[in-house]
Amino acid sequence: MSPPRILVTGPPGVGKTTLVRSVLSLLRGARATGFYTEEIRGRAGRTGFRIVTLDGRATPLATAGGGGGPHVGRYTVHLAPLEAVVEEVLEHAPPGDVVVIDEIGKMECLSPAFVRAARRALSGEVAVLGSVARSGGGFIAEAKQLPGVEVIPISRENRDRLPAEIAARLRV
Repeated sequence: MSPPRILVTGPPGVGKTTLVRSVLSLLRGARATGFYTEEIRGRAGRTGFRIVTLDGRATPLATAGGGGGPHVGRYTVHLAPLEAVVEEVLEHAPPGDVVVIDEIGKMECLSPAFVRAARRALSGEVAVLGSVARSGGGFIAEAKQLPGVEVIPISRENRDRLPAEIAARLRV
């Protein structure tokens, strides 16, 4: 029997990252590796995004405005820091009970290293908890269709009960 591979999806702002963090808090004692993505906010609102590893280290993923690198909307995506995190926490992480990938989105999928590592995790022998953009082609669409991957829609109506349900399924 393969381990659970759960991806939550929903509209922006519905609470995907909050749900992932809530599930992790319910899995105390589980060896988890991976990262989550959070907004960077300033006086003018959202100014970017950062990746936070499960051991608490943060690195920028994208910032508003110009600059070198690919763009998604008004954000410049910083591929080198993303790929350094992927290398450390997905490619060469010690074996654990759960791999966390928050999120599989347009910014992250600009990195071939991220796509390879996420594909490998979602096809591997360890449980995965992640979030995936509600819409999109390429690896976003592929991830939802990989064998053994379950996609759970999150909404304002179910987001409070889902953490306990998902945590129970991920316990090893």
